[in-house]
Amino acid sequence: MTARKDDIAAILKEHLRGFRYDLETQEVGVVAQVGDGIAHVYGLDRAMSSEIAAFGNDVYGLILNLEEESVGVALFGDTEKVKEGDEVRRTGRVLETPVGEGFLGRVVDPLGRPLDGKGPIASTETRKTEAKAPGVIDRQPVDTPLQTGLKAIDAMTPIGRGQRELIIGDRRTGKTAIAIDTIINQKGKGVVCVYVAIGQKASTVARIIDTLSRHGALSYTIVVVADAQSPTPMQYLAPYAGCAMAEYFTYKGGDSFVVYDDLSKHAVAYREIALLLRRPPGREAYPGDIFYTHSRLLERAVRLADHFGEEDQTVEQIPESESGHAARLPVRAGGGSLTAFPIIETKAGDITSYIPTNVISITDGQIYLETNLFNQGVRPAINVGYSVSRVGGAAQIRAMSQIAGELRLELSQYRELEAFAEFSSDLDEESKAQLARGDRLMQILGQGQYRPMPVEDQVLSLYVAVQNHLVDIEVSAVRRFEEEWLRYLHETRGDLLDELRDKKELTPEFRAKLELAVAEFKKRFGA
Repeated sequence: MTARKDDIAAILKEHLRGFRYDLETQEVGVVAQVGDGIAHVYGLDRAMSSEIAAFGNDVYGLILNLEEESVGVALFGDTEKVKEGDEVRRTGRVLETPVGEGFLGRVVDPLGRPLDGKGPIASTETRKTEAKAPGVIDRQPVDTPLQTGLKAIDAMTPIGRGQRELIIGDRRTGKTAIAIDTIINQKGKGVVCVYVAIGQKASTVARIIDTLSRHGALSYTIVVVADAQSPTPMQYLAPYAGCAMAEYFTYKGGDSFVVYDDLSKHAVAYREIALLLRRPPGREAYPGDIFYTHSRLLERAVRLADHFGEEDQTVEQIPESESGHAARLPVRAGGGSLTAFPIIETKAGDITSYIPTNVISITDGQIYLETNLFNQGVRPAINVGYSVSRVGGAAQIRAMSQIAGELRLELSQYRELEAFAEFSSDLDEESKAQLARGDRLMQILGQGQYRPMPVEDQVLSLYVAVQNHLVDIEVSAVRRFEEEWLRYLHETRGDLLDELRDKKELTPEFRAKLELAVAEFKKRFGA
């Protein structure tokens, strides 16, 4: 009996000697209150701001409020699955967005999940959804044009790669149309586009996707959708996720372009979240950090310095995320750019209200669309006086700078004279001539939707207007004159287009050739 006890003791000791154990501690909280997409959770004492919290039933949330006894979590997904008393666990990871080449041509939600029914997206890389913007040393001046294809913009408010240009105006004045035309104009130019729809009607988003597809622009575009029926936290998250998807290409040395349509609805979504989290309301009930909410997004627009990638050419591996994506930071590369078009909707043309003035102060200029001009049939309905680009001629080719130099001044004078003429029936001949010239300039600047023009076509089209070659053309015939003039150049004088495309400057010799071509064409047009 004793021998048997000794044998058992020896066996137990042997098993204990080889026993290995791992202790895993988890911080588990409890949902104390839930409603309107916000959960208040007790027990997560070490939670981080912007950390992902895991609820049951495959529901995740973003920790936004760190209070003394609880944390406030904005819920993603089906919030009805979350009930009081449910367990909540920390993940230890801040919010990340899946990124990669596989997202091109796809329609996704802010979490990177496909919405277009084309199957899962192959992606093994992620970026932090909210990343710190590059510092001053890592940037270089904006001096490379990003052509919109719209004469009125490329001539008077030029956009450079890396710029933040605000599009602002009342409802239904053509703000989204400008952004879509710009995306269509990037075809074949190596610019990756991201269109972020925030709080838009689902029918509107579907129409935009169809337009991009019909014009062959969807293949180089990512559409991020948080429409009107999406939860408020998803609408808040959408622009940051879209920016992260664009940054993937920027930090690999490429050029990207992102549209936030629109930040007015984004501000409303953030206000709703902030009030539900019981943050103190400020002006118009917006939280005190509403300015920072937009500035930290728009500051990520950048033209990276050429030396940006020299410090770190390694690829940093990150543990697999909760979503199953193995996160990987791309190799840093210099010279890339991210251009941003934030859109703001005004009410009754008031650009001095809270959110518009905030965003105007953050951006590098604005394109203001006026309701009265839109109703008069002017497309795009750009108010020259209120629209400005703080990059200016640095983002134009030399030829366009030469043409556009006097264009803005003439149009501003025309606007003033037009307002004066409404109250005076008796004008001198010089004023009448200036009004007639302004009418023709407005006609030549008009452009149909989804018809962006190459920059050389724009220059040669504006040339005939600025050099007063339209003085003997009826205002009603100016559009037809422009169409036939460009057709004439493409069919018979392709050498002029090639020379302009090559030299990008209106030299005296080129101007002489152009004058002869204009004279020859006007004989044909008159006939």
